[in-house]
Amino acid sequence: MKTSELIFVGIKGSVIALDRATGQEAWSTSLKGMDFVNVILEDEKVLATCCGEIFCLEPTSGRVLWHNPLKGFGRGLATMATELNPGNCTWPALAQKHRSDEAASAAAASAAV
Repeated sequence: MKTSELIFVGIKGSVIALDRATGQEAWSTSLKGMDFVNVILEDEKVLATCCGEIFCLEPTSGRVLWHNPLKGFGRGLATMATELNPGNCTWPALAQKHRSDEAASAAAASAAV
């Protein structure tokens, strides 16, 4: 399958490739944890961030080509920007993730009282 025939989805610590014509799963790769995954496709590579780490995947198989734990930067949300992907399309998803995290924290605080 060609890269142009796939849609890449980041969800719950995984990247999933779907067949653009049928919606069927072509492959999935678990990255780390169960957190928000930011994904971009550039230069025939899928770049994904999750739990404060970055992964480079081969787009037709999902095989991890390289991984950088970004040691020393924590486990927070990470965004990406490249020459072709300036990084401005993820803000709605990041805002929703922030709202979800705040609601979970508030619920945990209420339960502790």
